Amino acid sequence: MQSFPDFLRETAHVHEKRLPHFQWWVRLYTNFAKFQKDTDGSVSSFLSSLEPKYEDWQVAQARQALRLYSYYQARNSLKTDRPTAERTHPLTPQSAQPKGSEIKPSSSQPPSAQSHVVRLQPLPAVHPRPAHPAASLTWAAVEDRVIQRMRLMHLSFRTEKSYLSWLARFRSFVHEKDCAALTEQDLKDFLSFLAVERKVAGATQKLAFNALLFFYRYVLDLEIGGLSTVVRSKIGRRLPVVLSKEEIRKAFSHLEGTHLLMATIIYGSGMRLQECLSLRVKDVDFSRNCLTIRGGKGNKDRETVLSEKVGERLKRHLETVRALFDKDRMSSVAGVSLPGALDRKYQKAGEEWGWFWVFPSANLCIDPLTREVRRYHVYTTTLQKAFRKAVREAGITKQATIHTLRHSFATHLIEKGYDIRTIQELLGHSDVSTTMIYTHVATRNKLGVASPADSL
Repeated sequence: MQSFPDFLRETAHVHEKRLPHFQWWVRLYTNFAKFQKDTDGSVSSFLSSLEPKYEDWQVAQARQALRLYSYYQARNSLKTDRPTAERTHPLTPQSAQPKGSEIKPSSSQPPSAQSHVVRLQPLPAVHPRPAHPAASLTWAAVEDRVIQRMRLMHLSFRTEKSYLSWLARFRSFVHEKDCAALTEQDLKDFLSFLAVERKVAGATQKLAFNALLFFYRYVLDLEIGGLSTVVRSKIGRRLPVVLSKEEIRKAFSHLEGTHLLMATIIYGSGMRLQECLSLRVKDVDFSRNCLTIRGGKGNKDRETVLSEKVGERLKRHLETVRALFDKDRMSSVAGVSLPGALDRKYQKAGEEWGWFWVFPSANLCIDPLTREVRRYHVYTTTLQKAFRKAVREAGITKQATIHTLRHSFATHLIEKGYDIRTIQELLGHSDVSTTMIYTHVATRNKLGVASPADSL
């Protein structure tokens, strides 16, 4: 079995010089927990007791050490061949300590040059909550129950596919453990597994948590408690990739037809790809030169600008689309899908021109929800592949995607001097701090700084 120091070194990639510190924090906690009656809240109490005596970065290091040690014990427990009911909880004391889990002691400060050895004690028990009787489901029935619940809550089909994907990964992680025996600790172990061994980004770990929280809450009828023992993925700040106007011209020169029109609209309005594909004819206002985005990210509506040059090309495009719409009506094809319950409230609205897609697919498809044959909008990967190919043929070395056009829209507006609040509204950001990231890549803010190399 892998020792705790080896786990920190090889799996968690903790630097060698920090290993004694991580082990010391765990030892200090176990000594603290011996005198605590409430083991469930002992971790929070321990960290609170450190705050007056240590700096913030030391408290954060202690928190990370306890999370890693909790996952280390859970990981070793899962690798045993004992039945699930006999497995030791990751925070339960064990009679035999992990081999090699030795630390250098200190009374009040992290270790430095102590010579004697102290055994590392496991963290005290945190008993999992018993499963609700409604959780007695087989995995074969779980997927149907999740789908049924998501559709009752009117979640999007993309969300449905994403949640089912994470549920399948979780099922594999717990080795198809009986649903009635699942506990909140299984969820915490999986989230820590993603952070420690899969090295996923913070946003990915959060998505996995949301998917499994839905499963626990609405299918197993179990509420998840504190997540203090979960190892969190590190969330680093990354600057967005931005194309210059000249690079955008080069890339657009390798696009044509509908692909060029969609890419130009995304760059000219700052829309997301899915928002562009989901445009309806009624959402285009040529008199005001604006586009209305319905049910965007966060299920919010907003308006954004429509370029006058793009407007003329879009009018000609809609003439072609109208011919396709008339063909569907003559062929008695089912109307396009409507959001929410509008298809039941207005049963013929899907056959109206105003609800038709601005960018419809050339082929009919089967609606995954109603199983009807109808026309959907252009598939997402169609434009993504075309734009990647255009960037490559233009000789652009930046890792640019179709979403880069949205970043470029915001950056170029900042360089023109537009205020950040206006740009926030156009992009649909709920927090202005998200929009502020573009100020770090806008060259207008850096033009006043001369490089010291110029004076050599």
